[in-house]
Amino acid sequence: MSHKLSPIINPEELEALDSSSIILIDARAGNNAEENYKNEHLKNARFVDLNRDLATVEKDPANGGRHPLPSLSKFSEVLTKLGISPLSHIIIYDDKNGSNAASRFWWMLRAVGHEKVQVLNGGLQAAKNIGFPVSSETEVFDAVEDYPVKDWQLGLSNIDEVENARNNNDFIVIDVRDKNRFDGLTEPLDLIAGHIPGAVNVPFSENLDENGFYKSPAVLEEKYKSIVENKNSENIIVHCGSGVTACHTLLAMDYAGLPIPKLYVGSWSEWSRNDREMALKENT
Repeated sequence: MSHKLSPIINPEELEALDSSSIILIDARAGNNAEENYKNEHLKNARFVDLNRDLATVEKDPANGGRHPLPSLSKFSEVLTKLGISPLSHIIIYDDKNGSNAASRFWWMLRAVGHEKVQVLNGGLQAAKNIGFPVSSETEVFDAVEDYPVKDWQLGLSNIDEVENARNNNDFIVIDVRDKNRFDGLTEPLDLIAGHIPGAVNVPFSENLDENGFYKSPAVLEEKYKSIVENKNSENIIVHCGSGVTACHTLLAMDYAGLPIPKLYVGSWSEWSRNDREMALKENT
């Protein structure tokens, strides 16, 4: 492709494509995700599982958080199993406007150098709303050769770097969880409520308009430029609860034409389980 492929594709654009020219991926997550996929999915979509395929879930989230990245060899196996080759055009959707595993899978593919990958704007519901065909059939597809995965090529940050960055004015640590979680008023998933001291709260939901579609690249560009100011993308660290939803904001920034910042995969789920300074409800 001579021009950079937009990381976002609208349902009407998906509908106009020849289905044989793309690989459609259903990446919805949560309880009964695979069962829901089997009951009804966009026609030809293949299923990817967040916990099984896009993470290596450890017993103790203190080491890497709730959704650590899988090994490169495991991710290669996942891509191969899905019938994906380095030249495949991948379009990913979930049922959360791309805020869950769709953006995580997009980031992971881009991070291993895969360029032809897009997330469906508005997700599953938006495609169904325009009449995109759905199916409950078992999708059959051809086997491919092993996908070569050498390294993660996009920026990653670890807990020690976040510790150093959070009080350094040359850096910015962005927490994309909703404000109530950031403020420590509620915590549905992790043991402790609060946020990393020094982090700024920019909820991922602000990437979307009232209809659940991504805001325009121009609007997103203005928003994030004002937040990160002139900081180098290597000094911008984005996190969430477990390194999944943060990818929604990385996707938004890429859509806006901005460099993709670093992802702190461990996120609050790792930070809050370690002996680190924390901003809790009672001292915020």
